[in-house]
Amino acid sequence: MSSNTFLLSIGLPPALASASVHVAETFTTAVSGVSHWRLGNVNMELFKKLILPGVLGAVVGAYILTQIDGNVIKPYISGYLLIMGVVILVKALRKQEEPKEVKDHVSILGAIGGFFDAIGGGGWGPIVTTTLVARGTHPRYTIGSVNASEFFVTFAQSVVFIFTLSSDLLANWQVIVGLLVGGVIAAPVAAVVTKKLPVRTLMAMVGLLIIGLSIRTIYLALI
Repeated sequence: MSSNTFLLSIGLPPALASASVHVAETFTTAVSGVSHWRLGNVNMELFKKLILPGVLGAVVGAYILTQIDGNVIKPYISGYLLIMGVVILVKALRKQEEPKEVKDHVSILGAIGGFFDAIGGGGWGPIVTTTLVARGTHPRYTIGSVNASEFFVTFAQSVVFIFTLSSDLLANWQVIVGLLVGGVIAAPVAAVVTKKLPVRTLMAMVGLLIIGLSIRTIYLALI
């Protein structure tokens, strides 16, 4: 999401910015997913429930983005994320509760997350992870499972973007390479941090990050 925001700020159209980010993320999410899996951060049941709905939502969202301006819907997504970020932060500051397993509506959440991830140029992690953690799931396994499933979501989007925006992507290959190199370096580090940090600390960090990014996105959309 932060990468997409930066690309928009330097003048790339929404569809091309999202396409560039997701083509690069095909590689970085593969590294991230493997890293989380090797460190035991992945809940396989949650992982499986997210993949297919996420892919379907992503394909629909990617196609629609090539036809409309995705910036129109961004403030609404950010408003939702801002609320979820506050919920997570409040939970982190309260007396620690036992994490619970959420089983209902996970597939619907995956489809929504995949759709808005394509439309907004990022959001699979923020929407899906934020909602699940706000509902009380364990941050470590939620982050790991969502990151592992993101590869399939990103790959599906990339296929749509490559078929519809191939010439534009080739003309901006430097952007994709830059995002790819930075993401591949950062992904294993993030997986280790997710495993090592205490639950409340991790929740507070996730909450603050989501709040900060959401406020920034809303501000940029309104000015």
